[in-house]
Amino acid sequence: MARTIAAGIGIMEYPFDTASGFWKWIDLCEAGGIDSIWQTDRLVSKQPILECMTALAAIAGRTQRIKFGVNVVSVAMREPLLLAKQCATLDFLSSGRLLPGFGIGSPRGPEWTAMHLDPKTRGRKTDEALEIIARLWAGEKLDYAGKYFQLTGASIAPLPVQPDLPMWIGGSSDAAVARTAKYGTGWQSGAETPETVGKVIAAIKTAVVAAGRTIDEDHYGAALAYRFGSWDDAGMPKLAAAYEARTGRDAREAFAIGDADLIMNRLAEYVEAGACKFILRPVAQGDAEMYDQTKRLVEEILPRMAARWPKPAKRAA
Repeated sequence: MARTIAAGIGIMEYPFDTASGFWKWIDLCEAGGIDSIWQTDRLVSKQPILECMTALAAIAGRTQRIKFGVNVVSVAMREPLLLAKQCATLDFLSSGRLLPGFGIGSPRGPEWTAMHLDPKTRGRKTDEALEIIARLWAGEKLDYAGKYFQLTGASIAPLPVQPDLPMWIGGSSDAAVARTAKYGTGWQSGAETPETVGKVIAAIKTAVVAAGRTIDEDHYGAALAYRFGSWDDAGMPKLAAAYEARTGRDAREAFAIGDADLIMNRLAEYVEAGACKFILRPVAQGDAEMYDQTKRLVEEILPRMAARWPKPAKRAA
């Protein structure tokens, strides 16, 4: 299958000064041809962060074209029946624009302590939850007796509009690879380097064959923070330090800071590694900066992506 290279846009912390600035940004993304909008999942934080499922519902009501998703829902912190219902409702009311992404949650997250949850169980809880969600989306009336979740006669309606609602899995560990091979219809990286992304994609492809399943070549994603500017811009040291404290990763390896050529070259490294769907996160603060960084993405990057990686021609019926 020929790949389609597409650019979505994402936020984690709420970087806007006002709610009106957020909606102006959403309108720009919708009109500017950006493929999708992504919200990070975080329940406990000192900085303002939108609750992901509520934010997607609001975005769905504001827009008509753009797709939207979470990168990624921390499944082990949520009740799977409710999460399955929320996703189905969003997909139904948006005419099939939801892109659900699921993961186990970062062990660095403050939620584990705040909610008295055991992070050591998050992988096994996520596996149970993904099975429940997939079966509910398929329309089953479900009896389930797991270690962490129990259901009797559970079902949801309406079902998702998309007959095979995508289930994108996040994470780069061996367990995440196995989880993707067993449940996923796609894989979405976090802030991994192109080298790591390539290794994970190769491992997933091997695991998928062993599991007797298939994942489209078109369904591997990468995430990348970008900024038109320089590392000396006001606020950059603080943003880089916050990122490194949160993730333990070097911001200079994870961010693409520079001009359009630099950003395109970084995207090309990920494409070469096997990724084709991107979540590009503006490194910006405030209404004006977020709008400007996104406008430049629309005007300087999207046309170059379309020219360099044109969409495959549709096969005639």
